[in-house]
Amino acid sequence: TVQVQELAPGLWHWTALHPEWKPSDAEEGEGWGHEVGCVYLEAADSTVLIDPQVPAAPEERKRFLGHLDADVERAGKPVAVLLTVAAHERSAPELAERYSAEIWAHEREVERYGATADRPFPSGASLPGGVAAVDAAFEVVLWIPAHAALVAGDILLGSDGGGVRVCPDSWLGPWSPADVRENLRPLLDLPIERILVSHGEPVLTGGRAALERALIA
Repeated sequence: TVQVQELAPGLWHWTALHPEWKPSDAEEGEGWGHEVGCVYLEAADSTVLIDPQVPAAPEERKRFLGHLDADVERAGKPVAVLLTVAAHERSAPELAERYSAEIWAHEREVERYGATADRPFPSGASLPGGVAAVDAAFEVVLWIPAHAALVAGDILLGSDGGGVRVCPDSWLGPWSPADVRENLRPLLDLPIERILVSHGEPVLTGGRAALERALIA
């Protein structure tokens, strides 16, 4: 089922079941769960969808798209779809077509992993909605300063007890756990209140402290 949570005026987090998930993906401690997290942002210049997943069940899908259509129409702004990582393309092409939107993805995700992107962007880029692309080891995270919110793809996951953790070592490729943590430390310079993750529960308060704990774990 879809769970939608308004975090602040203009900022929503929703979860939906990933249609391609299979039980083997949830390998204990090393995998990811059936529900994935997504973000809806209303900003002055645009309405932004981050890593969006439309529910697959017909009735849920119809209801969800009806609400989303109404929100997009009410906001009256151009829509942009942002991807944290190529693997989170999800419903991006469908929604980009539905709302005449462009898909934005980091140029590294396009070149290495074949991410769909109308607008490849470099690290440090300013994106629609006032979102900033910040390097985070082998990924970028998306920083929403208006809401002190950090949106992470796979590099940070929700953890038990309302915190975050660095992704499993098996996800790191050639990176060492120590190097990843060192590369994430500059994020502590941001006044992070919220950390919105794709896998697990989001951190809604005290985000910087939660990240600091994750980096010394």
